[in-house]
Amino acid sequence: MPRRSPMPPALLEAFTAEMAAARASGPTAQRWRAVERAHILSQPWPWPHTRTHGVMFRLALHDRDVREMFGQLVRMVVAAPGSAAGNYPDGNTGRTRVGLTTPMPIPDDLAALLRGAGITLRP
Repeated sequence: MPRRSPMPPALLEAFTAEMAAARASGPTAQRWRAVERAHILSQPWPWPHTRTHGVMFRLALHDRDVREMFGQLVRMVVAAPGSAAGNYPDGNTGRTRVGLTTPMPIPDDLAALLRGAGITLRP
């Protein structure tokens, strides 16, 4: 089981900015995009990864999207163990409409941050 040190400062700064944007008032689509980006950055770390699903749950609640709420509850349960075991799909945005184990392309800026943090991205 891989053991990760805390998020490096540059990655933590980007993660924190995306989480703040996800929690801010504003258009829901922008808030979802921000938390999806935060999710991609957080996957290697159990607690931040789980926190992103909590924010997604709150956004789903705001949207009154029952399917997304249920999906986020499931993801909150499996996020930390998956991250701790190093078993997560790179680039997955964390939404219910995306398969739980489906890898997705990682935006170039986020991939650079993850590689800079020593994370090996799987093809």
